[in-house]
Amino acid sequence: MNPQQQKAVDHINGRLLILAGAGSGKTRVLTYRMAHLINRHGVSPKAILGLTFTNKAAHEMRNRLRALVHETTAQHLTLSTFHSFCLHLLRDNIFRLGYTREFSLYNEHDVNRIINAIARDMVGREGSMPSLAPSMELLTWASSQGLKSKQIEDPSSPWHQTFVQTLHERLTAAMRAYNAVDFDSLLSLSVQLLEEHPEVLTAYQERFQYIMVDEYQDTNPIQYRLTQLLAAKHDNLCVVGDDDQSIYGWRGADMSNILNFERATLIKLEQNYRSTSTILTAANSVISCNTQRHDKALWSLCGEGEPIEVFFAPTEVAEAESVVARLVKCKKDKGLRWRDMAILYRSNSLSRQFELALAKQHWQRGERWVQGIPYRLYGSVEFYERREVKDLFAYLRVICNPSDQEALLRVINQPRRGIGEAMLDKLTAYNREHKKPLWQVIIGVCEGAEEYMELRTSMGSTSLKGLETFLDVIATTEEDLAKRPWGQALTDLVERIGYKKAIHEEVKSTQMREFKWENVQEFINAGAQFYSEKQTANLKADLSEFVQQAPLETNWKGDEEEENDDKVHLLTFHSSKGLEFPACFLVGIEDGIIPHAKSAAVTGVEEERRLMYVAITRAMKHLCISMSMTRLRMGKKEVCRPSRFMHEIPKNLFLKTE
Repeated sequence: MNPQQQKAVDHINGRLLILAGAGSGKTRVLTYRMAHLINRHGVSPKAILGLTFTNKAAHEMRNRLRALVHETTAQHLTLSTFHSFCLHLLRDNIFRLGYTREFSLYNEHDVNRIINAIARDMVGREGSMPSLAPSMELLTWASSQGLKSKQIEDPSSPWHQTFVQTLHERLTAAMRAYNAVDFDSLLSLSVQLLEEHPEVLTAYQERFQYIMVDEYQDTNPIQYRLTQLLAAKHDNLCVVGDDDQSIYGWRGADMSNILNFERATLIKLEQNYRSTSTILTAANSVISCNTQRHDKALWSLCGEGEPIEVFFAPTEVAEAESVVARLVKCKKDKGLRWRDMAILYRSNSLSRQFELALAKQHWQRGERWVQGIPYRLYGSVEFYERREVKDLFAYLRVICNPSDQEALLRVINQPRRGIGEAMLDKLTAYNREHKKPLWQVIIGVCEGAEEYMELRTSMGSTSLKGLETFLDVIATTEEDLAKRPWGQALTDLVERIGYKKAIHEEVKSTQMREFKWENVQEFINAGAQFYSEKQTANLKADLSEFVQQAPLETNWKGDEEEENDDKVHLLTFHSSKGLEFPACFLVGIEDGIIPHAKSAAVTGVEEERRLMYVAITRAMKHLCISMSMTRLRMGKKEVCRPSRFMHEIPKNLFLKTE
């Protein structure tokens, strides 16, 4: 380790702010500091809490830690994302807030469907439905800030403010009625729990004597409050981050958390182990134009490196073709693999021309020429967001939590079992009018309870049989999961509901059928693996734990497998954070795109400049920046200007062309 890294590792007690520039080895410092606390100072691993933002980062840290301390010791240390930590906290204590531990975890799509239904009720079935995009944006912001309904403000529109406040109140009531929690409320409910129940807070404060937070510049007010509460007793809070890489203000991150971190020892990690001096000089020159930042400058021992290539293309089509031609040249002249190269852009919409150009490009493989350069487009649908996986998980959600109305409505007629939309409208209308849980209504109808006889007689025999079949599926699967290995129980569930047949009937493409069926098989594998791990540890497999934890597990294993494929990477500046590539092509570097016209108006030009800084520092050896002189917008050709950030890079760093 270099002297600054060692200084950070050796700092034990008190508050510590580690400003870790891009590529400066912050993960190494964090893991060595954890190991140092355990090996040299006798700190119990159970007394250490590490919080990150992604499962991939947590997994990498734990793997590195295993090489520094005993395997068992590493397992006792709590190292997770904010959301996973809060999930476990709530599973043990959420009953104090009026929920049960079998609560459902709703994703953004689940919540949006509820919001749409509430808004429709608010304006009336015949009323004109306003666009909900501004309302959802304000609700998301309120969640990240930990605001209650009456605290939500919209100075520009008193009507919209009242509308969103009412929407928030009803959404909160609906979530409680469904015994459901969404990703944002995992955090806000955890803070509420700690603030309202001192005995819970005291228990967690006494347990975690040393707390470390990664990517602190990305924390929002709720995450800030959570860490302050947990660290209040011992005050051994170490935060690691880089204000120059704060690029998530649009989703609630508050950079002032790292700018104003008080009463702390400050250590700067400025030596970069990734990039050449030329690339770092360009990045430093751009970011130094920001005023809201800690003063620091990256430097490197990787050598000066080659100049930065900059070129202008007449059109966006020519730009894409020129970039792809340079990819081929890099592969041939520099011996790079496709996966060593990345095309980075400010907005996803810019990827189309590059996808087309990559597909058309001819290149030499051995002694023959082939068409089409393989590429990987970041931002594809994650495993747990795929329709067939969500369908099958919804069955498990209903078993765990019958109050979960979103899951119930998702699978009550999926695959189709004769329960039509008209019948569902009747059931949900009765549910709303009489304020009875939908699950209770369905059971009452099927059992012929007196209060539901009028509703039952209004149903056709096909719908009634479909409801009875559905209840039987739920009951049988619940019994199977309690008595049999989950791999067998889930396989039987898939067969019982005829899901493979449904895929074949609904999907025409053979390739897509196979893709969906593979996802179904992987769903079964996930359940079987969870069950097996619990059996090995002599623990009971808890279905609610499996269902709640699954949506928090991003598909990082799949990401690693894909990274081993030889494909060019196509991704946004935001998606590139934390990654590195020997050769990077920054495309569409024009005013209006970067800085983005709309985003700059919301989060300011300084956040856009930080985004440019992040993109530049992804490059290790070769950096190429391209622009188009004209670009089609809404079908009309417009003249483009180079990004103002280009004027902040010293011209002597650019490759001189004849």
